[in-house]
Amino acid sequence: MPSYSGTVSALPGPLRLDRYVAEYLQVLCRSQCKARALAARLNGREVKPSRLVRPGDLLELSWEDPEPVDLLPEDIPLELIYEDDQVVLVNKAQGMVVHPGAGNRRGTLANALLFRRLQQGGLEAGEAFRPGIVHRLDKDTSGVLIAAYTDQALDFLKGQFKTRTVRKRYGALVRGSPAAPCGFIETRIRRDPRDRKRFTVSRDQGKIALTGYRVIRSWGSHSLLLLSPRTGRTHQLRVHLRHIGHPILGDPLYGTGDPRFPGLSLMLHARSLRLVLPGEQEARTFRACLPRRFWEVIRALGLQGPAQGGVQARRKAASRRDVRQRPGTT
Repeated sequence: MPSYSGTVSALPGPLRLDRYVAEYLQVLCRSQCKARALAARLNGREVKPSRLVRPGDLLELSWEDPEPVDLLPEDIPLELIYEDDQVVLVNKAQGMVVHPGAGNRRGTLANALLFRRLQQGGLEAGEAFRPGIVHRLDKDTSGVLIAAYTDQALDFLKGQFKTRTVRKRYGALVRGSPAAPCGFIETRIRRDPRDRKRFTVSRDQGKIALTGYRVIRSWGSHSLLLLSPRTGRTHQLRVHLRHIGHPILGDPLYGTGDPRFPGLSLMLHARSLRLVLPGEQEARTFRACLPRRFWEVIRALGLQGPAQGGVQARRKAASRRDVRQRPGTT
């Protein structure tokens, strides 16, 4: 069992013990203090992680080793957007599961990241490694995803998702065209009591979910939307678009068959992610172009689909800015 003993260093004022451990000692991040059962004695007395510490206090700590992770490294190609020694951003391919689970023990992003860390010398063979999956994308959703290489980076990034300072944008091809060129969808979402694999809109149960949308291009029968989720509920975008009568093309759970495009996979792509990286002060935006499967449908519909109403010029500018940019950062 790992341990630490020492005197609390100079601080600007009283500080929670778990914050001192994470920010000053840097032996565990705050989320790991609980996960690894941090035990603390302050000046010889057992205390909770919420206890305030002051300069000169004698601190004794112990915590559990991480549980072994049954994860095999696999040499799976990844499309990298950005990487440093703390985080990695990838353009996740459609069909790739993010983390191992029942029926998906191999071929996941976590397996690929473990292999990559071993190849880089970021850890020794046999050393415990928990891929810091900060957020998830459904198996059939492609696009920008960030993962952390260290506990400290994981804690830092999770804090931004928790406070909703992260900005996410998705591209989606849907059936029909919303009556308004832009707007918000706000509902409660709960698990569907009739099908545990699905979620559904509820009037008075579940959690509040908010999604902004903008029509980038419309062909009448189909539309390309830019979606801006303000909350992160499971299947939120898919449920919301079904709710307003414009399900995402190729959605096997919430969509309906499209006779013009039979056999499509889910047409949902995480277009961009804006957040602050560990060690930095200013937010950056990371992008991934719409994948080939989108452009095949767009070409079939016609590249110059009509824009709606008096917003034609604004739509064309938005389309150039939000749809055709190359992957990368700004």
